Amino acid sequence: MESLVELCSVPGVSGREESVRQRLIEKLKVPHRVDNVGNLIVELGEGEEAVALMAHMDEIGLIVTGVNNDGTLNFRKIGGFDDRILAGSHVQLVTESGMLEGVIGLTPPHLSSQQTTENLRIDIGCRSKEEAEALGVKVLDYAVFKKHASLLNGEFFAMRSLDDRFGCLALLETLERVKDEKLTKKVYFVWTVQEEIGLKGAKAFVSNHRVDVCYAIDSFACCSVLTGDVTPGKGPVLRMLDNSAFANYDLMRQILSLAQRNNLPVQVGVTGGGTDGSVAMEFGAKMVPVTLAVRYLHTPAEYISINDLKNLIELLTVLVTEST
Repeated sequence: MESLVELCSVPGVSGREESVRQRLIEKLKVPHRVDNVGNLIVELGEGEEAVALMAHMDEIGLIVTGVNNDGTLNFRKIGGFDDRILAGSHVQLVTESGMLEGVIGLTPPHLSSQQTTENLRIDIGCRSKEEAEALGVKVLDYAVFKKHASLLNGEFFAMRSLDDRFGCLALLETLERVKDEKLTKKVYFVWTVQEEIGLKGAKAFVSNHRVDVCYAIDSFACCSVLTGDVTPGKGPVLRMLDNSAFANYDLMRQILSLAQRNNLPVQVGVTGGGTDGSVAMEFGAKMVPVTLAVRYLHTPAEYISINDLKNLIELLTVLVTEST
């Protein structure tokens, strides 16, 4: 949990993942490289088959688009989320000069009955444009929702940016377990950029590397009529169908067989959205997203089961070291 809190606490919206990438690099104990778009890549093993495990570093958030005369900041959303979570939010603004605190206020009902999200602003406590700019604020600075960690009922962990920092951590932990193994296939561990705004990092990677099998380590949005019985606490989820792709059915059956042999709980489900795995499929790879059920996805309150995360790391280790 300490490692998870640490990774979730690092700000990094799509296109501005540099702080997350640097934190991951500090934890790596093997050779690595960063490609032209910012993906962090580790390559292990040798063999005819090439397997990629992908987790994205970016999170949803806000980009500053302008500074108003009264010192408030205009912004646009980065990634898809419900506008209702904006009003009343506390945010952290990341500038080259450092981190600033901010809030997104709402006109109280005592003063107005007509309030829309279109006229929301980030308020950093400045009285003028000049005062805000003196603090180093400028266009393309970014903000993330202020983060707090909560442990619910001893099992469920809640924090903003679990999507997909739990995936980043799962890749780190799996890499640590297999780095000294004699792997009979080439295995790429890839921490990707700009997943939330169109899977850009994954597209760049698979266009430059042959991948036969891809496992996207990401979130499974639950829990609704669409997603059925999938829920946190019942194991990792094979995300077989979403808005971007139908995953490989035969590969799913092989994963389920491996999981059963290793006494690992696994769920199978259908949800919305998309993952990095879908672009690997477009370039000819068999793919199955290996995910965790996340309640309240893309809100400041998203949460997962810690037991599911442990089982996810076990499952990924099996997928890398045992043949499917």
